[in-house]
Amino acid sequence: MTASITRRRAGTKSKAAAAGAIAVTGALLLTGCGDQRDKTDTVRGSGAAPLFSLLPKKIQSAGVIKVGSDINYPPVEFKKDGQVIGLDPDLAEAMGKVLGVKFEFNNATFDTLLTGLRSKRYDIAMSAMTDNKSRQEGVNPDTGKPVGEGVDFVDYLTAGVSIYTRKGDDQGIKTWDDLCGKKIVVQRSTVSHDLAKAQSKSCEKDHKGKISIEAFGNDTEAQTRLRGGGGDAGASDFPVAAYAVKTSGGGNDFQIVGEQVEAAPYGIAVAKSNTQLRDALRQALAFIIANGEYDKIIAKWGVKDGAVLKAVINGGK
Repeated sequence: MTASITRRRAGTKSKAAAAGAIAVTGALLLTGCGDQRDKTDTVRGSGAAPLFSLLPKKIQSAGVIKVGSDINYPPVEFKKDGQVIGLDPDLAEAMGKVLGVKFEFNNATFDTLLTGLRSKRYDIAMSAMTDNKSRQEGVNPDTGKPVGEGVDFVDYLTAGVSIYTRKGDDQGIKTWDDLCGKKIVVQRSTVSHDLAKAQSKSCEKDHKGKISIEAFGNDTEAQTRLRGGGGDAGASDFPVAAYAVKTSGGGNDFQIVGEQVEAAPYGIAVAKSNTQLRDALRQALAFIIANGEYDKIIAKWGVKDGAVLKAVINGGK
């Protein structure tokens, strides 16, 4: 949506702390959701769905949660043999089982996801989207001006941003300061894009030469540009950069340089008016954290160090 994470650098939690948190979460679910767990709903023959009654009636009737996603961001979400796979689809499937509905992923460019959510094309956006105040409040992070209605987030992972270069050709780049006077490729409207713009202003202020930024509709296009020599470096979320380093060209195309920065949560975006769906999703995430499915999924995709221990709403800053 690899090597282990910090996308915005969460320290590794101890097994004891994780086990304690899961036990507490499980106890809360048994206490707070006892009615739902005792009176199990069965939906369309799909089996037990203990949290089905928490969903809005419209989604109960449809049996589907429509998801807006940029399905070109491995290992978080991508297509293989025509199937949508990755960290987000696996988490959505696990949550869907306890909610008793399907999560239907719809492909779109990342920079259009919140617009699609506001226009009700999607019920949620789930696409390695960083939960931050500008998105919560619906403002442009550069100008502070409104761009549309804000959203709420159900946070499910923590990750940081990494710089990567062609393998064996790091151009002396180790930190963001080293990008002054160089060219970087990024995905449009991402935190990596915001960081590059902010760093370029800092470079100009220090008379070191601005950064030339080329932004693309998806991260794969940025990687292709860098691979072909069209930039000095790229930047993206650590899970994505690490996956590209591991898989592109059999591991011979790229390398990560320096440390991750801007640790922050990934969140499932929900319209602020749709609090019932938001709260149902939080309960579903808490449920799969408590029953161990969450840990299995994040281990499968190599992002264990970014694990969250509880389901939180709007934890981003």
